[in-house]
Amino acid sequence: MNERSKIAAALTAALCTLAFGVTFGVARDQIARPLLETVDAARAAPNFTGIDRWFNSAPLSIADLRGKVVLVDFWTYGCYNCVNTLPHVTRLYDIYKDKGFVVVGVHTPEFPFEKSAGNVETALKRHGIRYPVAQDNEFATWNAYRNHYWPAQYIVDQNGKIVFEHAGEGQYDEMEQLVKKLLDHNS
Repeated sequence: MNERSKIAAALTAALCTLAFGVTFGVARDQIARPLLETVDAARAAPNFTGIDRWFNSAPLSIADLRGKVVLVDFWTYGCYNCVNTLPHVTRLYDIYKDKGFVVVGVHTPEFPFEKSAGNVETALKRHGIRYPVAQDNEFATWNAYRNHYWPAQYIVDQNGKIVFEHAGEGQYDEMEQLVKKLLDHNS
């Protein structure tokens, strides 16, 4: 590549980066922002909709859970990253379940074989999951939350507002601190 081509390529890359930020309303400091967010203007948590089956619980609704802190955890058993989060989510549930905290797993399949209720049930047993899990085969709840990732966690406060969103692994201490803060706020 000659010098002129290198300069043209560099300018094109710079313009594309700038255009991306302007087109999508992304500030330069937000491009590398972590997928962890405490939501400033909390939005109402959508209800669990289009659920094929509930495991470990009768059907739940966000209205049923008012007054509790809720972790809505989108996952699928065939996702390596999702499986890595399960011990942390289960630990939170075990510690705070008697203090006004509920975990609702939303199993949304990435692949057709993950739609099998029997396979989901086997995964729940394998991972020791005792909290409620909704099987969202048609992505109805996934879409209601405007979710895009496996795994993803949403913390809902006692008033039914989403106050925290996180995609991917990690940030376990931050999630626990927020859960404790919300629970302490009501006690």
